[in-house]
Amino acid sequence: MDISTDIWGQLAVEASQVYLSDGTMRSPFADTTIEKLPDKVLLHIFSYLSHREICRLARICRRWRQIAYDTRLWKNVSLRPEVSGLHVGSLEMLLSLISVRFGPTLRYIELPIELITHTVLHELSAKCPNLTHMLLDFSTAMQLHDFSEMQAFPTKLRYMCICLSEVIFMEGFMRKIYNFINGLEVLHLVGTYEKCEEEEEEIYEVINVHRLKSATPNLRVINLYGINFIDDSHIDAFSSNCIQLECLAVNFCNKVTGSTLKTLVQRSKRLTCLLMNGTSLKSEFVMQVEWDKCALQELDITATDLTSECLVDMLTRMPNLKFLSAGQINGFNDTVLKQWMELGNTRSLISLDLDSSDNITDEGMLKFLQRFGHQLSACCLSGMPHITDQLWMSILPLLGNCKIIVMGTAEKLGVNIHVDQLMDTIASNCGNLERLELRWDPDNLRFSDKSQKAIDILRVKCLKLRCMVLSDGRYYETVKANFERADRNTVVRTTTCCRVSPYHLLRNYNDLIFN
Repeated sequence: MDISTDIWGQLAVEASQVYLSDGTMRSPFADTTIEKLPDKVLLHIFSYLSHREICRLARICRRWRQIAYDTRLWKNVSLRPEVSGLHVGSLEMLLSLISVRFGPTLRYIELPIELITHTVLHELSAKCPNLTHMLLDFSTAMQLHDFSEMQAFPTKLRYMCICLSEVIFMEGFMRKIYNFINGLEVLHLVGTYEKCEEEEEEIYEVINVHRLKSATPNLRVINLYGINFIDDSHIDAFSSNCIQLECLAVNFCNKVTGSTLKTLVQRSKRLTCLLMNGTSLKSEFVMQVEWDKCALQELDITATDLTSECLVDMLTRMPNLKFLSAGQINGFNDTVLKQWMELGNTRSLISLDLDSSDNITDEGMLKFLQRFGHQLSACCLSGMPHITDQLWMSILPLLGNCKIIVMGTAEKLGVNIHVDQLMDTIASNCGNLERLELRWDPDNLRFSDKSQKAIDILRVKCLKLRCMVLSDGRYYETVKANFERADRNTVVRTTTCCRVSPYHLLRNYNDLIFN
């Protein structure tokens, strides 16, 4: 948004004029009030606020109300109260908002179940021709609205996220939109993943994936997250029709065993990212895949039961692996690491996540990082009690290019972590650091009166640091207060509400984000 340089120049001149009036010194800002700012400047200021805050400002005066309701402030809108705090009381009010406040500038919208009706979707189709991103939240639905009269739906969608219900069948709705979504490039289907016993409830296939894949031939990114009925046949269905597929994520779909992985890799020549965290992969299926002929660069197999033999076979055959998350796997040990280092191609590796890999020794990890640590942008070695601050002091000088580091374990240790020395070492060696997480229990952290100095050095030397996550406790409060005094209020957070992940380095990270 362009802002007049004349206005800023005028304010700068006023600010520099310190003058006397009746023998008293007058403030240089005495005649400078917010009323003097032009509308375009106020509009720019408002653009940094949430929609809930903008609605509050609309009550100040008529001028602010007019600016607050400018359609340019309403390009990306969430109408889910639990996400944005905005609650639309009636369908009539929403229809009015679509016409008056959203209009052609609307690009992204999130709708809760009570606002997903054929009249609302008709209005969005007619009044918002540039709408490209949509999220439909059916997760709390007990029954759907009647869509039998629906004749229109936004046709320029490139991104669609559908939050599924466990018990509501979606085919009546989906059948009406199939003809409008063939331009989709990014699809999210979000389930209701919970850690519960499988036999507790019957599982329903609430959306027909086989019909959906026929209507979406141009998909580049598919994210099937925590859906309890998704299995290998659904992966096979998408791979048979989506020749543009670059990224497939089936995290926490525990019925996926990998039986169609071979076919997926053969068909999807552009597939570079495969995320299978928390699936039920079987080693015999994974070893059948022609990994040496694939274009895969990013792989997540966290919390799977793959054997050491399978891991060696897979890692040593991948020609260009850049991103690996393989934590919580009992089979990942020193032998796998050594074989991968000697027989595989690790020259392209930029991200390594081995969370809770208890079968890897300090010596094995150090040898690997001595050879490849300099090329890593992310290193996550959390959840391993034997990797303490002493080993990290040896590792950190090897991670000079790291942007993301995760260390520590939440379980209480028999040794103390001297965090001041750790902060000094990080500040001295990791100037490019952007995200840092220390998961150690607060009771294990030892720091002194000189902690403020160590934190100061970290804050000054790691200027790119945008997120630092600590367990809630005395040290967290000390670090948070230090950063807040330097007006960096959003950097320090707790492990209760935030976790650092190497996923930020994924090529399709922005497409994979969903609320």
